[in-house]
Amino acid sequence: MDIHVISAFPQILAGALGESMLKRAQDRQIARIFLHDLRAFGIGKHKQIDDYSYGGGAGMILKPEPIFACVESVRKQHQVDCALTYLTPAGKVFKQKDAVELSFRKQLFFLCGHYKGVDQRVLDQLVGEELSIGDYVLTGGEIAALAVVDAVVRLLPGVLNDIDSADTDSFQTGLLDHPHYTRPEVFRGVGVPEVLLSGDHQAVQRWRDEKSIEITRQKRTDLYEKYIEL
Repeated sequence: MDIHVISAFPQILAGALGESMLKRAQDRQIARIFLHDLRAFGIGKHKQIDDYSYGGGAGMILKPEPIFACVESVRKQHQVDCALTYLTPAGKVFKQKDAVELSFRKQLFFLCGHYKGVDQRVLDQLVGEELSIGDYVLTGGEIAALAVVDAVVRLLPGVLNDIDSADTDSFQTGLLDHPHYTRPEVFRGVGVPEVLLSGDHQAVQRWRDEKSIEITRQKRTDLYEKYIEL
């Protein structure tokens, strides 16, 4: 998979992309991740990428010229023909099912917003999809892009040593994950539930399923209600 990210602050992404599963995916050539600096396409000697909003109001707006030039350059240089995805609070809220769907694509192309937003002509003419990672506002789209990229890349075959680990993640089944225990068997007077030590795989699975449902009911009633409706 090839992933392209346009950002005015690419160094925010660079550090995280060089660690953990994201690094492994790149080292194994399962995913190639390209960062494109929007400022390289800025206007004038100061490489301007933002300006005041017509009609007044607080905050700066990312200019259309640098974004159009950067998108067109990336598409031409890297043969990118997928939709441009803009990370914005106005977008569709990103869910695990979206990560699964995106993981089957060959290319992903993200635009990170910043400041007050982007010129509307960018949204009208360049953007094919809009995604949000939640109902809150970040300084820019970089953190949102990292969240989406991480959620997708870890699902690619060969990234996780144990693919079952991804298949049993929270939200993958519509429920939150069950409790987990590791060594030592007893820690500060609290022991591991006996069923997990029994060796009875069916009993263990029943316990995990019951706990998953119980935790979802307690912590995420919205997910629990969807589950019981099925």
